[in-house]
Amino acid sequence: MRSRGVLLPHFKGTQDTETVTLPLPKKVTIPMSMGMGAPCEPLVKKGDTVTVGQKIGDTDKFMSAPVHSSVSGTVTAVDDHLLSNGRLCKAVVIETDGEQTVCPDIKPPEVSDKASFCKAVRESGCVGLGGAGFPTHVKLNYNEDKRHVDCLVINAAECEPYITSDCRTMTEEPDSAVDGIRQVMKYLNIENAYVGIEDNKPEAIRIMTEKTSGDSNIHIVKLRSSYPQGAEKVMAFNTTGRVIAEGELPSDQGIIVMNISTAAFISHYLKTGMPLVERRLTVDGDVVKKPLNVKAPIGTPVSELLRFAEADIDSAKKILMGGPMMGICIYDPDTPMIKVNNAILAFSEKAVKAQAQTNCIRCGRCISVCPLKLMPCRFEKAFDAKDKDTLRRLRVNLCMNCGACSFVCPAKRRLAEKNQLAKELIRT
Repeated sequence: MRSRGVLLPHFKGTQDTETVTLPLPKKVTIPMSMGMGAPCEPLVKKGDTVTVGQKIGDTDKFMSAPVHSSVSGTVTAVDDHLLSNGRLCKAVVIETDGEQTVCPDIKPPEVSDKASFCKAVRESGCVGLGGAGFPTHVKLNYNEDKRHVDCLVINAAECEPYITSDCRTMTEEPDSAVDGIRQVMKYLNIENAYVGIEDNKPEAIRIMTEKTSGDSNIHIVKLRSSYPQGAEKVMAFNTTGRVIAEGELPSDQGIIVMNISTAAFISHYLKTGMPLVERRLTVDGDVVKKPLNVKAPIGTPVSELLRFAEADIDSAKKILMGGPMMGICIYDPDTPMIKVNNAILAFSEKAVKAQAQTNCIRCGRCISVCPLKLMPCRFEKAFDAKDKDTLRRLRVNLCMNCGACSFVCPAKRRLAEKNQLAKELIRT
């Protein structure tokens, strides 16, 4: 059995481009919400001096991760900030001093067992770096009395076009990636790890295979280059053969799924104690003259990244955080880059010009490519009729919003959008 999906043009022009470091921006804006879960409360106020790695936001809510300063400098504001999803949260604005003074509290954590490991991961501010932003310590801190996890699945597919930041992590920091995998296996007592890499990354596959050749419990799995190969349920099935059913967590099937960049960061944190304050990401698109992979402090304005890549910002019709299939369109080029961003893509009007919709021709292509074997065309009809019972019966909540249905639709129906609206309809 092989999961379904679509074949996309790769546009991986930066795959062999070595990561460069962004010059320190004059100002960063660090939102108190950078992933799934509760936003943090600011721990600093206007006028405070902060250092790199200093905790500036936290909460006692379990489903959250603390926020740290990515720069040293002076807090110039703590104001409401409009997120790209339309919600408001507090954000700390810091004017940098150019010194990048490291917080004196920074030191490697003391880890001896699962409890201290999960505590350290939380203190690092780590969230899933594949895009969803699920707090990593929550994922790792499963109840061993209820679930036996024996497989660690490492998502290194990077199946969206343009994005190559995970690939560069494997080619530039393979030792950290492998060490992070081993640390998770060690402290969670997991027997086997499966690293799923698409076959359009031969150099990454070669390096990771070489680095794990002496470890029979870490398996490098070469996957077909198809979309959405990197979706959690698809990745779990294609590496382990296990099916995560509707309403289940991966741990219900004995699996923990983690992004390769998350694993590399965990290794770095355990060795240095420096929390998540910077991110490697791809900058690309047809208005970008110098596509690249870059490391930048969390909170850097997107406009700074685009200018560094010599992008013509004025001609950009659409700027995306993430890939062209599942990325979020931002309304303001000065929106700050956050933890979960693995790419900034900027496109001209010509590249994003939408074709006119026509009536559904009942070709069934959306059904044939859906990796979860759902029926997007039926979702659309049920949503338009506000038929909640049918939407539930057709399992619309299983939709992962990969966008494959919209991509193949010859009538250019906005199926992926309707799927998300349908899920919101039955929630309310």
